[in-house]
Amino acid sequence: MNKPNRAVIFDMDGTIVDNMDVHIDTWLIYLEQHKIDLTREAFLKLNHGNLTEIISRVFQLDKSDPRVMELGQAKEQFYRDTYRGNIVEIPGLTNTLRHLKAQNISCGLATMGDTPNIDLVVDALEIRSFFDSIIGGHQVSKGKPDPQIFLSVLRDLDRIPDDCLVVEDSVSGVKAALNAGIKVVGITTSHSREELLDHGCIETISDYSVFDINRYF
Repeated sequence: MNKPNRAVIFDMDGTIVDNMDVHIDTWLIYLEQHKIDLTREAFLKLNHGNLTEIISRVFQLDKSDPRVMELGQAKEQFYRDTYRGNIVEIPGLTNTLRHLKAQNISCGLATMGDTPNIDLVVDALEIRSFFDSIIGGHQVSKGKPDPQIFLSVLRDLDRIPDDCLVVEDSVSGVKAALNAGIKVVGITTSHSREELLDHGCIETISDYSVFDINRYF
C-alpha cells in the first residue's frame, strides 16, 4: 500500500545531471579571464551558496554591488553555451521520476541554479512535468548549506520534513537538507560514498538504477 504525503526533493547540478566538471571548468576559465588565478582546490572551497554569494566571495565584492549580477549572468551564460547540446541525465532518472509519480509521491527540485540554468537542464531532459515545485538559488537570500531552499520547497509541497527525502551530491547540499530536518541519500558524482556517509547521508547511490524509495520510509 502506498504511504500518503511522501515527497522526494532533488538537487539539480551533480544530482540529476553529472555536470559539475563543466561548472567548475567554466568557472576557472571565466575567473582567469578576469585575472583571478585560483587552483581547482581553492575554488572548490569557495563554491557554495547561491550565485550572488559565490560571485561576491570570489570577486571580493559586496552583494549589493551591481557588478555582482553582471558578472554572475555573464559566467552562467558562458556555462550554458558550453554545456548546451551535451546534457544527459544520470542513468535511471526518468524511470525513477515515473515510478514516483505512479506512487503519488510528490517531487521537488531545489537547486542553486537560476531560471535559465534550470530551464536548460529540465527542458532538455523533458522532465518538467514530474516536478510539483521548482525553486532556484535566485529565489532565496541564503544558499546551501542554509536550509532556506529546502524549507521553501517543503512549503510549496505542503509536506513536513519527516515525510521527505532529499537526493544530493554536494556536502553543502547535504548539510542544508539536514539543517532542514530532512534525511538525505547521497549520489556519488562529486564526493565518495565515505565522504557523503560521514556528512550524514543515510545511504548513497551511484545512479538511479539502484534507487528504491520504499527503502527510505
